[in-house]
Amino acid sequence: MFRKPLAAALLFSGAMLASQPVLAQDSAADPAAEAPEENAVIARVNGDEIRQSDLIAFIQTLPPQLQGQAAFLMPQLVQQLVNNALVTDAGRKADLAEDAEVQARVAEIEGIIIRQTYIQRTIDARVTEARLGEAYEAYLAENPPQPQLVARHILVETEDAAKALIVELDGGADFAALAEEHSTGPSKTNGGQLPPFSAGEMVPEFSDAAFAMEVGSHSAEPVQTQFGFHIIKLEESRMSEPPSIEALDGQLREQISQEVVEELYAELRERAEVEVLLGGPEPAEEAAPEAAPETAPEEAPEAAPETSN
Repeated sequence: MFRKPLAAALLFSGAMLASQPVLAQDSAADPAAEAPEENAVIARVNGDEIRQSDLIAFIQTLPPQLQGQAAFLMPQLVQQLVNNALVTDAGRKADLAEDAEVQARVAEIEGIIIRQTYIQRTIDARVTEARLGEAYEAYLAENPPQPQLVARHILVETEDAAKALIVELDGGADFAALAEEHSTGPSKTNGGQLPPFSAGEMVPEFSDAAFAMEVGSHSAEPVQTQFGFHIIKLEESRMSEPPSIEALDGQLREQISQEVVEELYAELRERAEVEVLLGGPEPAEEAAPEAAPETAPEEAPEAAPETSN
């Protein structure tokens, strides 16, 4: 039942294999992308071997939905690899390697590979531990510690139910026990305990009420939000801990990589002569030199008004 869409997808993927950008192929992110140690031969075409590593590379070019079915489609995938090898061999025998169209496309693909390899190597050279440290310090400066609360809550559907629980708490009932028994929120299983939160990380009504409370107290009145009626117990107020540099490693590397690419573009432009003929700013028109003002003829003095007799 996969025959028609599978054939089309495999044919397209085989045609596009050579044009895959270097930076887009991250085998480390996919455990299946690592070739087996033995890299066994899985087929031979006119004496040329097709190995497991060739199959894995081919699978990586497939659409995601087909990659997920690769284990079930293995016979078709191997047959398509054989077909690809046969067509390539036939094309070489037809001297297409020297064809002008093929040469132009090879040059285009070569340009893509060279460009992306140069960029990646520049990134690898410039994303240093020192620069990561500087970026981390800048992050800490831009994201200083914030007040953070540790709290529990009980969520119920009606205001009357919430008020009844507040009466029990005023009488000394255990907050965690009431949360486990009555709360409708997912935190009921651990006594209503919430993850630490800063201002703005909860819905406004809840956040405002919690930050107005004293440590150790519970809500004197129910707090209504879109989820229902809450009773809050504030257990701790503290300053947030900054994330470690290890926790931000991926984010910082991505940020610096983007900076490096922009730096590279600027450096290359500075050393090159670039003339943009389409889509660039309009060249400023040279102002024509102002003509020298003509010398105005001397005006005759106004005639004196006639004296009327």
